[in-house]
Amino acid sequence: MKDIARHAGVSQSAVSFALNGRPGVSDDTREKVRRVAEQLGWRPSTAARALSGEGAATVGFVLARPADTLGVDSFFLQLVSGIQEVLAERHLGLLFQVVEDVADECAVYRRWWAEHRVDGLLVADPRTDDPRPDLLDELGLPAVVIGGAPDERHPGLSTVWADDAGAMAAVVDELHGLGHRRIVHIAGLTGLAHTQRRIRTLRAEAERRGLTEVRSVTTDYSDEAGAAVTRRVLTAAPAPTALIYDNDVMAVAGVAAAAELGFSVPGDVSVVAWEDSALCRMVRPRLSALSRDSVQFGRTAATELTALLDGGPARTVRVPVPRLLGRESTGVARAE
Repeated sequence: MKDIARHAGVSQSAVSFALNGRPGVSDDTREKVRRVAEQLGWRPSTAARALSGEGAATVGFVLARPADTLGVDSFFLQLVSGIQEVLAERHLGLLFQVVEDVADECAVYRRWWAEHRVDGLLVADPRTDDPRPDLLDELGLPAVVIGGAPDERHPGLSTVWADDAGAMAAVVDELHGLGHRRIVHIAGLTGLAHTQRRIRTLRAEAERRGLTEVRSVTTDYSDEAGAAVTRRVLTAAPAPTALIYDNDVMAVAGVAAAAELGFSVPGDVSVVAWEDSALCRMVRPRLSALSRDSVQFGRTAATELTALLDGGPARTVRVPVPRLLGRESTGVARAE
């Protein structure tokens, strides 16, 4: 309020009257004060907390994902469960919001920073061309990036990451050992850094083995997209003998789509899901899947953020590589 008063050339009491809608100042003064407050990024809704020097006792988490895909995504449900466990121990709240895209996510960060709504941020889904690290450096908010590779350009940000490249290499090695030479990776959103790491690894592993009929197709993670891409690749000639899906929902939808076309799993086509879940164990045949402790992933991310809030240094923490659980959906490639 002192800053607003100084920039507007009025008293602090005039600022208080103007921002709280009380009489005692002219309309011109009220408009001037509000304009200066907006320029300075100040919001009256948290004035008492900001002036007293108290923290918000809240951590922010924004997801720029299609909202209709999150309700069935087991990874994020378990991730948030792990985050909440740690925050509850510290009596910290979690402010969660779903937005359309990264631009909206950045706008939320700016608003939360201006309103002193959060003490720190959990940042998911690193992008290949990501504006958020620069913004977080600018705002000075403690933050932990979930799923990103180490980034020396932003030493103030902590990172908790999994080795997607190692996991993809393990899947390709398993399928290749079963005789599969035509493999399609039904991937997630194209702009996500982990999607690109998986695609690059698949391509590198294929080149290393001399496989020419291996490719990736990106989707929005939904069951509809998983089924549609499955139908498209299985009806093209020559059809793949193995499919790798970037989540469990698409894998289950893909198995159903394959059955509709008359393909048996794994007799005609083998299937691997990236995230193990109850869905993978309930469907028949049970799905081979990459397994990791997603709840612990969330706990680790929240623990690193609380360490930052306590004044600790930024760190890079690697969680265990997801391991492949072989089940009935993978088998020896069919004879040509």
